[in-house]
Amino acid sequence: MASKRIREEEDAAIDMTPMLDIVFIMLIFFIVTTSFVKEAGIDVNKPEASQAEKKPSANIFIAIRENGEVWMDKRMVDVERVGANIERLLAEQPTDIVVIQADKEAKHGVVVEVMDQIKEAGIDKISIAAEDD
Repeated sequence: MASKRIREEEDAAIDMTPMLDIVFIMLIFFIVTTSFVKEAGIDVNKPEASQAEKKPSANIFIAIRENGEVWMDKRMVDVERVGANIERLLAEQPTDIVVIQADKEAKHGVVVEVMDQIKEAGIDKISIAAEDD
């Protein structure tokens, strides 16, 4: 009689292997489908705007410092190389919008040059980041 009770307790164990398989498959799915944001890598003093509105999140950020330095993907790039870098980032992760984070003291000419490079790379939607009042 005692041997029968021990056998019943052993049969009552739950096999965790199928559940672990499902958890690992879900983990792989979420890693593969996650979109990674390519941030500029620096902070800039953005100008204030009373009519600023939130836009859908973009994957590519370009920062322009007050001294004219252009930063993409956490490294400084030449203005002439912005288009090539955007094409490289688009190959990794396609997007249709780029956000420019220009310092409020940045020269207008540098911002326009960067916008031209973005247009040459094939992106028509360009947003300029600003602070809310």
